Amino acid sequence: MEKGFSLVPEEEKKEGEDQMRSYYFSAEMMKKVSFMAAPMVAVAISQYLLQVISMIMAGHLDELSLSAVAIAMSLTNVTGFSLLVGLAGALETLCGQAFGAEQFRKISTYTYGSMLFLLLLCFPISLLWVFMDKLLELFHQDPLISQLACRYSIWLIPALFGCAVLQSMTRYFQSQGLVLPLFLSSLGALCFHIPFCWLLVYKLRFGIAGAALSIGVSYWFNVGLLWIFMRYTSLYRETKNFQVKEIFLSMKQFIALAIPSAMMTCFEWWSFEIVILLSGLLPNSKLETSVISICLTMSSMHFVLVNAIGASASTYVSNELGAGNPKAARAAANSAIFFSVIDAIIVSVTLYCYRGKWGYIFSNVSEVAHYATQITPFLCLSIAVDSFLAVLSGIVRGAGWQHIGAYSNVGSYYLVGIPVGAILCFLVKFRAKGLWIGILIGSTLQSIVIGLVTFFTNWEKEAAKARDRVIEMNPQGNPVTESTVKEDGQVLLNDISENV
Repeated sequence: MEKGFSLVPEEEKKEGEDQMRSYYFSAEMMKKVSFMAAPMVAVAISQYLLQVISMIMAGHLDELSLSAVAIAMSLTNVTGFSLLVGLAGALETLCGQAFGAEQFRKISTYTYGSMLFLLLLCFPISLLWVFMDKLLELFHQDPLISQLACRYSIWLIPALFGCAVLQSMTRYFQSQGLVLPLFLSSLGALCFHIPFCWLLVYKLRFGIAGAALSIGVSYWFNVGLLWIFMRYTSLYRETKNFQVKEIFLSMKQFIALAIPSAMMTCFEWWSFEIVILLSGLLPNSKLETSVISICLTMSSMHFVLVNAIGASASTYVSNELGAGNPKAARAAANSAIFFSVIDAIIVSVTLYCYRGKWGYIFSNVSEVAHYATQITPFLCLSIAVDSFLAVLSGIVRGAGWQHIGAYSNVGSYYLVGIPVGAILCFLVKFRAKGLWIGILIGSTLQSIVIGLVTFFTNWEKEAAKARDRVIEMNPQGNPVTESTVKEDGQVLLNDISENV
């Protein structure tokens, strides 16, 4: 076939093609995302293992203690820690975009505003934990287990306040790409936690109270290390001289993003707890609940790993949007999605290859391990979808689309996934397998929705909105772009319709 005649010189065409490729992918951005994601994996695992180690220590006391700690951890995560993690996600947008726009003073005001808001929220949550036994008795739990779970929850209150500060400080460093302080402090806290927990539980005979208290002490130890790192950063020296009223003024903008951010995180977190409760209604509830719990544990362990890629995506997307670089922001998003594809293939294929063996890691009962083998194909698909979802959620936080994530979460899990899972479980008699298929459908639907939003986004408009969010303030420091948050959803829908 004959080549068509073109008025555009070959060199210009090549340059344009290179620019178009850099718009979607960038070797430099892929390097940045991977270099940040690797240490963030260690940070996430170190923080995740604190509660796991305490549970292991308590589990070696007796079976009753293990049951009480497991129930207490589930409820405290749902009623407390998930809220703090979700609310702090707003800082990934605000601090990240402020750093990209070189509005360094606002990074400190956003961070301290977040700390204040989260610490105030800890007081009503603590009150709920004090009466945890009454709450458990309403659900007809064993009275003795309820009392022990309540005791564990009360001693876990210092960890709740520590988590409020730790989550804010983690986002402070993450938004600037400072992962080395996070890596060192998290690893240091983990190394401190193991012997300290053992000392409290066994040597000082604090029992499960010691297991809970050690988490709080380790959280505050981590906070102390991060505070030392913070005091010696050049950014802290530039931003330490701000007025206290600026913190309160920044909280309005923080809360506007924090509430949908918490909804996005909590609704997904709570959906898995609902699945566990539904599995307890099945005839052989002990077997069904055990298998669902094992699958959730495996899925959670993987999510901790891939969420590090999402954190890296959130950082670079927010930084580049704040700096007014839409092409780099899109390249960061696409680079993170590329790594999620690699993760999905490696992890899901590996797990499927060992489908007949991995169940014995969690249980010596052959019936439980065999049942886990039957659910493994669906678990592998779920892990593959979670790889995309974790990264897409990071992009959502970086761009400030938390409200879209929250709405899609409610629709995907509570209007589709959980109802379908319940029908497959109880009516079609798929039992635990049906519940897991429901979760898979919900996460797949959410990934599709957020993926379409990301694909059809007008990144130039998002960069302009990010700059407005950070820079356009009136003389008193009040945000004048509240409409930006409210109109994000409509603007994105318009962008999608235009591109289609």
